[in-house]
Amino acid sequence: MWTSPYPPVEVGGTTLPALVDAAIAAHPHRTALVDGPSGASVTYAELGRRVARISAWLAGPGGVRTGDTIALWSPNTPPWAACMLAAQRLGAAVTMLNPQWTEREAATQLVDAGADLLVTTPGLVEMARGLPGVRQVVALGSAPGAVPLSALLSHSTPAPPAVTDPAAVALVPYSSGTTGLPKGVLLTHANLTTTVRQIRAVTRVGPADTVLALAPFFHVLGSVVTLAMPLAAGATVVTVPRLEPATLPGLIDRYRVTFTAVPPPVAAVLANGPALPTVKLIAVGGAPLPLALHEALAARLPRCVVGQGWGLTETTAGICVPDRLDPTPPGTVGRLLPNTDLLVVAPDTGRPVGVDEPGELWVRGPQVMAGYRHHAASPVDRDGWLHTGDLGRIDAAGAVTVVDRLKELIKVDGFQVAPAELEAVLIAHPDVADAGVVGCPDERHGEVPVAFVVPARQIDEAALAAWLAERVAPYKRPRRVVTVGRLPRTPAGKLLRRELR
Repeated sequence: MWTSPYPPVEVGGTTLPALVDAAIAAHPHRTALVDGPSGASVTYAELGRRVARISAWLAGPGGVRTGDTIALWSPNTPPWAACMLAAQRLGAAVTMLNPQWTEREAATQLVDAGADLLVTTPGLVEMARGLPGVRQVVALGSAPGAVPLSALLSHSTPAPPAVTDPAAVALVPYSSGTTGLPKGVLLTHANLTTTVRQIRAVTRVGPADTVLALAPFFHVLGSVVTLAMPLAAGATVVTVPRLEPATLPGLIDRYRVTFTAVPPPVAAVLANGPALPTVKLIAVGGAPLPLALHEALAARLPRCVVGQGWGLTETTAGICVPDRLDPTPPGTVGRLLPNTDLLVVAPDTGRPVGVDEPGELWVRGPQVMAGYRHHAASPVDRDGWLHTGDLGRIDAAGAVTVVDRLKELIKVDGFQVAPAELEAVLIAHPDVADAGVVGCPDERHGEVPVAFVVPARQIDEAALAAWLAERVAPYKRPRRVVTVGRLPRTPAGKLLRRELR
């Protein structure tokens, strides 16, 4: 067993809103959030006032109570933070939806999460109002049929006392775990506050930093690493609603960004862009960073530490992150965060292996999830080890390398795509008798889905593509559809994906 080389941090003991409240008290006049495109900003003192007013409105008659779940369905914008913290302050959990999703995809998660209040953008209000179980919609702007955010911010009733239970579920992002359809991951305040402390201890982010929030907030890389952590540290967060490569260097220069976390495609943009002298740390996560790209980005930004991180939704985004002062070699994903243990085991026997020997990576620490919503089965064993499904090794210096994935998830630009979900959609088409989906390497996206379908009758590929476009987000859509006579399956009916690759 390997243990983190860093001193331990405090575990739990408080809530995420309370952690941010401490930053508000310490830095009331510092800028907390900036909308990147417009430059509109919010100080920490104003953030505190907004959280209190939104919290008071949410707690009104028939409103949000402890144990409830609300949904946020929006690109990265400053109001996201206030809405998230206000709900969590009441003891409610927040689930996050991808703004690219179709109505079917959004409805599936909302029903599973049990969210009946939805905060979204004006452009999504009409769709949001028709989703099952939704009783009220709040618009981050103005739209017919929704309560405008301005009404919440002008609410004058005092906010109720904050809920202080560290064991309460605070965030419910969705992950496909090691296999299968997406599952709600239950992250408690103890998970979040501990992870914030763990990541801050290694990235060294503080009040003097400006963090560019490129990673979407519906993903834990965005909501934890580039939103919750810097706000708890008193740093400035610059939100970016969508990636536009041509404007990215200008944003970094304009706001004098010192830290950001990005997927490999964004790293490629930065490696081919201008020098960015203010940036001190770039953490690359969500998918493996090719060694050549790592070296190219480091050469382009010689005053910046470039490093990979490694984490899962089930670990509140954090297992390893790059150290701002003591980076590990290219190709590695850093050292274990404080309070974190690692086992490397032979996949076929479960027995531990030695230094530099490959095996499945098992992780244990206070950042590991409380469980899955509505799913008793868990990749966490009775001793607290999360079986990550990732194949890797650790060297004598404690640097971890992730070699490959044992699990079946496909990662497209850092987003998880569950083959089982795509297969279920494909098989629902009347022209498709059977379907199997695998990931194939792609230089631009890391991986892309490829579908193998057994036709029930003649398949019109253009019509099938249009049918899929109505049901799944663009990043999930297969880049190729291959027609086959049959799919390789075991006698029990399990798909042999390795034979399709």
